[in-house]
Amino acid sequence: MTDSHLLAGRFGAAARLSPKALRLYADQGLLVPAYIDPDTGYRYYARDQVPRARLIARLRRLGLPMARVAQLLELTPATRVIELQSWLQGQHDRLADQTELVEALARQVDGGEPDLTAAVGVRDVAACKVVYQQRHVSVEQLEDVTLAAETEIRAHLRASGLPGDGPMSVHFHEPVSRDGERLIEVAVDYDGSVEPAGDLRLRLQPAHRAAYVPVPAAYEDFPLVLRVYDAVEAWLDAREDVSWGESPYERYPGSGGTLFDVAYPLDAAERP
Repeated sequence: MTDSHLLAGRFGAAARLSPKALRLYADQGLLVPAYIDPDTGYRYYARDQVPRARLIARLRRLGLPMARVAQLLELTPATRVIELQSWLQGQHDRLADQTELVEALARQVDGGEPDLTAAVGVRDVAACKVVYQQRHVSVEQLEDVTLAAETEIRAHLRASGLPGDGPMSVHFHEPVSRDGERLIEVAVDYDGSVEPAGDLRLRLQPAHRAAYVPVPAAYEDFPLVLRVYDAVEAWLDAREDVSWGESPYERYPGSGGTLFDVAYPLDAAERP
C-alpha cells in the first residue's frame, strides 16, 4: 500500500468514525474500503475517501436512515443542500405540531379555556342541498385551497343560473396538520337545480343538531383556532347526554357577526 492509503483504524480516526460504523457503512455499500489485504484481511481506505466519510457521519447525526443517506450522497452538493433544507423545514413543522399537541394536553390539565367552553351552544340545523369538493391539504395549503374551491363552486352555481351566495362550510374529515395532507370538504348551500361537474358533487345535508361556538376574532387563525375545537370537545366530554358523530366543520359566515362558527354534529340518537 502507498502513503495515499490508510488502515481502517487511522482512517476512522481521521473521519471520526468508529470501527463499527466503518463496517456498517461498508456492508451498506456507502463507504467501501479501497483495498482489502487478502492475506491479513486488513482494510485500507484511500485518503480521498475522508470527505465522503465525514459527510456520511454528518448526515447520520441528523438521524437520517441509511437509505436516505445513500440517496443524498449521489446528489451534487448544491442539490443536497436544497434537499436537506426541505427536510429541515419538515422537521420544524413536525415539532410545531408536537408542540401544539403538548400545549393542548397542558390546557386540559389547567381546565382548558373556560370562556370558550361557556360559549358552546346547541342549535337545530335544517336540511339543505350542497355542492361540495373534497381535497387533501396541509395547514399551509388550507386557506388557499378553501378559497379556490369556494370560488369554483360559486362560479358553477352562477353558471347554472343560481345566485351562488349560500353559506359555506368546511368539513374536516381528518385532522389537518403540518405533517402531511388530510381530507377536507368545502361545501356551499344552494336552492334550485344544478348538475355535478368534474369533481364538484351534490349532496343533501340532512337536518341535525350541532354543538357550536362563534369563533372570537382573536382565535380565528391557526393554531389558536385549535383551542376552540378543544373547548367544544371539552364541553361534549363533560356531557353524558350528548355525543358527536360526523366530522366537525366550520360555518361561514358565523353567528353573532363572527367570521365563522366551529360546529360538531351531534349523534342523531342524542337529544340534549
